[in-house]
Amino acid sequence: MSSRLSTPEKRFPCLPRCAPESRDARQREQVDADRRASTPCRTRDDVQRAGSGSLGPLFDHVGIAVSDLAASERFYRTVLSVLGVEPSHADAELVEWDDWAIGPTDREHPVTRGLHVGFRARDRAQVDAFWQAGVDAGYRDDGAPGPRTQYGPTYYGGFVLDPDGNSVEAVHGEREAPVPDGRVDHLWIRVSDPQASRRFYMTIAPHAGLRLAHDEPGRVQLAGADYSFSLVRDERPLTKHVHLAFPAREDATVRAFHAAALAAGYEDHGAPGERAVYHPGYYGAFVLDPDGHNVEVVNHNQG
Repeated sequence: MSSRLSTPEKRFPCLPRCAPESRDARQREQVDADRRASTPCRTRDDVQRAGSGSLGPLFDHVGIAVSDLAASERFYRTVLSVLGVEPSHADAELVEWDDWAIGPTDREHPVTRGLHVGFRARDRAQVDAFWQAGVDAGYRDDGAPGPRTQYGPTYYGGFVLDPDGNSVEAVHGEREAPVPDGRVDHLWIRVSDPQASRRFYMTIAPHAGLRLAHDEPGRVQLAGADYSFSLVRDERPLTKHVHLAFPAREDATVRAFHAAALAAGYEDHGAPGERAVYHPGYYGAFVLDPDGHNVEVVNHNQG
């Protein structure tokens, strides 16, 4: 995705690229005036296909930039191995666990802050083991394992902080068709204006396989078939520098996503096209959401 990378040979398609400060300011003004991250790729042979040309239920990938790649790799290996997942790719520029990826910061990829990510656990015992492994390794507790019935009657989660202070959870709850164990179950992203973010994500929803699941002034939740992400405004600092990618099964869906976002006044961050540097057939497009997060729809053209 050359639109996000300082050089085409740099291998981190899952990371958010930093928009210059002047562009961030223009984007905020535009939102007010107009209604306000070399092998990250997985095929989606096993996921349910939606009629719009998008794919569910999984994120294609979520990418963050970390201040110390080795330290963050140790953290995520420690806790995610308890959930039965190991890196699908690891080198000096990218460590990836299927739909979750981390990479080093640089001038165009500032560190990700203020994100909450929940990973699916097989059962409550696995949630307990996830939390215990993190605490035993010296990582900071962010909430001991236990029921959180405010999120659902069977919701059970445990929380630790990664080396950059992002909140990382293992969660189990009864669902008809949950995401696979160890995959991204949900995200919480703290935004400057949930309703402005709602307008953006509802604009791209038909092309990203999303639906509106919850809508209040301070919290908006978008969902795929069996995952969700919430856009929240509370007293805590805003989330910074996250990359979200949603899968598509047709190049036309990628083009429609990009066209819809630009027609609504949102900022282009990479026109539709093949990014063969990632793999032949990798066809993606990129736009910025109202808080500058880099949002992609991608078709891997791999079956």
